[in-house]
Amino acid sequence: MPRRTLTALAMIAVGLPAIIYGGVFYFLLMGGFLVGGAWEYVRLYRAVKYEPNELVTVGGVLVLVTARFFFADISVSIFVLLILLAMTIHLVAYERGRDQAALDFGITVAGIVYIGWIGSYLLDIRNFSADGGWWLMLVLPIVWAGDTGAYSIGAVYGKHKMAPRLSPKKSWEGYFAGMFTSVLIGAFFAYAYTSIGVRQPLAGLINPLQGALLGLVIGALAPLGDLGESMLKRQSGLKDSSNIFPGHGGILDRIDSWIWGASIGFIMLQHIIL
Repeated sequence: MPRRTLTALAMIAVGLPAIIYGGVFYFLLMGGFLVGGAWEYVRLYRAVKYEPNELVTVGGVLVLVTARFFFADISVSIFVLLILLAMTIHLVAYERGRDQAALDFGITVAGIVYIGWIGSYLLDIRNFSADGGWWLMLVLPIVWAGDTGAYSIGAVYGKHKMAPRLSPKKSWEGYFAGMFTSVLIGAFFAYAYTSIGVRQPLAGLINPLQGALLGLVIGALAPLGDLGESMLKRQSGLKDSSNIFPGHGGILDRIDSWIWGASIGFIMLQHIIL
């Protein structure tokens, strides 16, 4: 069996129980992904001689995701303090001779904001309500369906390049196919969770039309997460963010579109659907 398939099965075997049971188990898994992604982020920029502070970036993401999950009331204050700490560290670096310290500061802050703050929506959506696991298992399949649809159709029928500098293999045909499969999966799972079986966990909370709308928006925007991570890798000259997952690349290679899907999904659920 190919390494890629074995890795995917292992991730499902660990990830599905974490989503179902939630709590500390889920926090350790998803928090580990985000902290590992922060380490990869620092590695990407150090490959091209920038010096984001590893302790502040990786440690800051760890502190921030912990605060968002366990101490949400003080998470904004912690976020602000981390940005101030980052500036303090880098102004000291400049004084000690690091002429690019201002750029390093911007990179450090971007890592904390993107991976730590925005990435924490992967935790927030699981804690969205008592049925948070079901909301997560609505949003993530939409993202996965979009990725699968885009890859399957784009690989065969893709003729028009979507972003040739960032990702030469991505095509507009694949992009619109991904949107279509995301809409289908959004509508189907919204129907399944509200109409099939005895429990019907999301009954009365969402309908297939709203699920389709959720799929449309996530399907349209989540690919930008993948392109954003491609931008980081292109700038660093590295093919993958790391090789932690055999056949799949690094953590950022896996969660780039998850971050967009979770944050967009959370915002839509909170302000539009519910």
